[in-house]
Amino acid sequence: MQKVTAEIIAGRGDLLPVSAMPVDGTFPVGTAQWEKRNLALEIPIWDPDVCIQCGKCALVCPHATIRIKVYPQEELAGAPESFQSMPYKGKEFPNWLYSIQVAPEDCTGCAACVHVCPAKNKREPRFKAINMEPQPPIRQREVENYDFFLGIPDIDRRTVNIKLVKTNQMLQPLFEYSGACSGCGETPYIKLVTQLFGDRTIVANATGCSSIYGGNLPTTPYTKDASGRGPAWSNSLFEDNAEFGLGMRLTLDKRLEFARELLQAHAERIGPELVDALLQADQSDESGIYEQRLRVAELRQRLATIQSNGESRALTHLADIADVLVAKSVWIFGGDGWAYDIGYGGLDHVLSTGRNVNVLVLDTEVYSNTGGQMSKSTPRAAVAKFAAGGKRMAKKDLAMMAMNYGSIYVARIAMGANDAQAVRAIIEAENYDGPSLIIAYSHCIAHGINMTTANDQQKLAVDSGYWPLMRFDPRLTAQGKNPLQLDSKAPKIPLQDYIYNETRYTMLLKSDPQAAAMLLAEAQADVNNRWRMYEQLATLDYSHAAGH
Repeated sequence: MQKVTAEIIAGRGDLLPVSAMPVDGTFPVGTAQWEKRNLALEIPIWDPDVCIQCGKCALVCPHATIRIKVYPQEELAGAPESFQSMPYKGKEFPNWLYSIQVAPEDCTGCAACVHVCPAKNKREPRFKAINMEPQPPIRQREVENYDFFLGIPDIDRRTVNIKLVKTNQMLQPLFEYSGACSGCGETPYIKLVTQLFGDRTIVANATGCSSIYGGNLPTTPYTKDASGRGPAWSNSLFEDNAEFGLGMRLTLDKRLEFARELLQAHAERIGPELVDALLQADQSDESGIYEQRLRVAELRQRLATIQSNGESRALTHLADIADVLVAKSVWIFGGDGWAYDIGYGGLDHVLSTGRNVNVLVLDTEVYSNTGGQMSKSTPRAAVAKFAAGGKRMAKKDLAMMAMNYGSIYVARIAMGANDAQAVRAIIEAENYDGPSLIIAYSHCIAHGINMTTANDQQKLAVDSGYWPLMRFDPRLTAQGKNPLQLDSKAPKIPLQDYIYNETRYTMLLKSDPQAAAMLLAEAQADVNNRWRMYEQLATLDYSHAAGH
């Protein structure tokens, strides 16, 4: 950190010799914590007297600068005088305390947390359970509070219900303090994935915004937990990122196959009971993962003893790859420019293989990182580079194209509209033993919106029917159930009530009202037709398909 990373941050990177660089091209994780940008003139401060402990503030925080912890009373020993806590209201952790704390030097001041907070101060309605306050006068106080907060042990993952926002936000985010735009709509989804699946997460990241804020050398927001474990991340190109992620999956599968063969071949020397337990382990939840880790640790101890006696070289290989016996979660991240356009051929190929990969499309509907060029995800009537007169064609329906396979888990989510549905879809996708595709509505500064209130736009997109929330789960077909579930209701507001809050639409209204009116009518027809098609598909009778 001091000899390489800090020198690059200070602008002296060109003076570093090649010999100072990592020989294998890897960089340490958890380095974004050292940047301390101090961008925010105002930061959110928690009011425990008003808080209802819903977790929404931490969920939508784009930079993981708002954290939640629950802990026993004794952990408060030595706390700064200004450190705040309150009794935890749930039954899961009786007699424990609850704290929400902000990282004052890392917060960007977007105030999205304040906007989504549903709790109101009854004495002073303009205040909520979290409110913006000037940062400079309280910076040092909150630095001390945050340092103390980080020292409180993180919750045991086995005790947390990951399906609920109020509890999954107690989990440590392993993606923190990114350099994304203030109020970014992409990063909350990535942060959530790292909370739900922790250090087992392995990411192939397409070039784009998510690769820039994900690995903006010399620092990275991907980090590790107290045990030293964290996600593995690497960036590939637009055109081959899906195949890059598939390669990760194939490699893991082959290594697992090799490890299982070695276990079976040397079961007598290792111990038949341990081998059987390793091979038959149920890793469908955090308790199962934890138990498998203990078995792998025991395996390594036994292998070390065997090898010290000069026995089989094959067991050296097993010791090297033993960690693959703990289930891994492979994710392929990228934006719409990758998924809908330049990398679509590869994405389609990977989805067709049936392999267990999870694809997260951070859909901003435009090439955000390179200046706002139109993509096939850009909706009709929106203005973008190469669509200065408003895009004339409808948005490509990537979800429908994937559903046509019948064997791919597909979901369309919008955290700002329905956070519970977003969490459910991500968990279902990861649990699906096959390819999954999640298309996440990601508001962007390129839309020309107030990033503080951007989650409202996500809700309006859903309410207008423009962004129907849905989940397509192939497993339901064998049960005689329709695999398509619509998670949002029929359109209840006209499309213009959603789109004309955004500059990407209103600029055409001002420059060419006639074209804007024509495209609005066509865009409204797109919404109506798409909704009718999805509604029809969601009501089909699949009872005849049971058992097939």
